[in-house]
Amino acid sequence: MKSRRKGSGPFIPWSALAPYLWLLLFFGAPLAIVLKISLAAPVMGQPPYTPLFEATKDGIEWLINWDNYLLLLDDPLYIAALLNSLKIAGISTLIALLIGYPMAYAIARAPESRRGILMMLVILPFWTSFLIRVYAWMSILSTTGLLNSFLLWLGVIDAPLEIIYTTFAIHLGIVYSYLPFMVLPLVATLSRMDMTLLEAAADLGAKPWQAFLRVTLPLSLPGILAGSLLVFIPATGEFVIPDLLGGPDALMIGKIMWTEFFSNRDWPVASALTVALLVLLVGPMIALQSARKRDANAETPQARGEAA
Repeated sequence: MKSRRKGSGPFIPWSALAPYLWLLLFFGAPLAIVLKISLAAPVMGQPPYTPLFEATKDGIEWLINWDNYLLLLDDPLYIAALLNSLKIAGISTLIALLIGYPMAYAIARAPESRRGILMMLVILPFWTSFLIRVYAWMSILSTTGLLNSFLLWLGVIDAPLEIIYTTFAIHLGIVYSYLPFMVLPLVATLSRMDMTLLEAAADLGAKPWQAFLRVTLPLSLPGILAGSLLVFIPATGEFVIPDLLGGPDALMIGKIMWTEFFSNRDWPVASALTVALLVLLVGPMIALQSARKRDANAETPQARGEAA
């Protein structure tokens, strides 16, 4: 066998570096480009923004423009769009959790022979184009659509309801589109739960609802957190659903970004909006993950001491 040379560093296989190279190429590089554009000034031309620096006789002159970020704080339109996006995404995430948790619980407790079929039914909508599914909801919710026609046929209503182009339609579209992202992490968490804990709780006199609140719900918190993030983050920056189901008056940050990019051709402001939204969403996630790691490291020695 060949021995490693003395003094050489630890061997790192390429397979261990592949995830970091993937993130650097497909996340770090685009983010650096967007950050660069956000620090530029808009101009009429191609590309529609100024360079970040210029080479002069005295060296390099930096042309950093912070006005784009200051504009986000001064213009109430951007603040209102951001707050409304967070509100709609939060409510939609809560609704998806209330609907998805019973579904995930039923799938996790189903026999092994049926679990695969149930999981397939959850992910079945992904087999159809996202845009086509949203257009289908437009047809269903319109004044002459399937829902209003059915309610009129039943005699429940006398005139068609204005369902489409409302906040309710946006919530409905987001919950329908992102519900599988809530169900799948919950199924994975609930399937790994030790069922003997529920049996022990029942032996100690706990009622089913008490066992759920004190045993099942706390143990499923990682799945709840993962599913909520998978729904909340894309829902905050959603553009297609508010544009098609919410109409022109729907004020969400995704539509503002699209308007700045393609209608106003103000790429720096749109990039500043993107960076601000990314910091707003990723910052709390990193802090939460760090807090969870600290708690886990703090509990490990204590658990070992109690076990000893």
